[in-house]
Amino acid sequence: MNLRKFFLTVGFSGLFPKAPGTVGSFVSLFLGIAILQIAPVSTLFLLALLVTVIAVKQINIYEKEVGVHDSKEIVIDELAGMWIALAICNPNESNMIIMAILAFVFFRIFDIWKPSIIGKIDREIEGGWGVMGDDLLAGVAAGISAAGVYQLIVNFL
Repeated sequence: MNLRKFFLTVGFSGLFPKAPGTVGSFVSLFLGIAILQIAPVSTLFLLALLVTVIAVKQINIYEKEVGVHDSKEIVIDELAGMWIALAICNPNESNMIIMAILAFVFFRIFDIWKPSIIGKIDREIEGGWGVMGDDLLAGVAAGISAAGVYQLIVNFL
């Protein structure tokens, strides 16, 4: 087993033949929820940053090996973005399910649509930072959106 590929594909979830980004995001969501059962949200955020730093270097190595930028099988960027979204929307025991769903849906919307600076990073930055950067910003946007929509639901419905 190639440990780099295991890491970059989030336990080989990125090798799924259909929608590997969505599958990787879904697996990452459950890993994030599991971490939140035993650690505070700040730990999840810091783990996302640690994963990002490690991933940038490993992606640079992998891209040189395979000769492809931002291969669809690399989904570690989805993990970092999904964890940042979860950390920002700050779920707790009473709202974990709805927050997780909102964070996941908004993350996939921003990751696929790539509005504004998210798309610019995706198109213009090369290497590991290009792969990771758009998903990190998509995670920030998703976390803020999930928290905002949750507040609307709680206060107006």
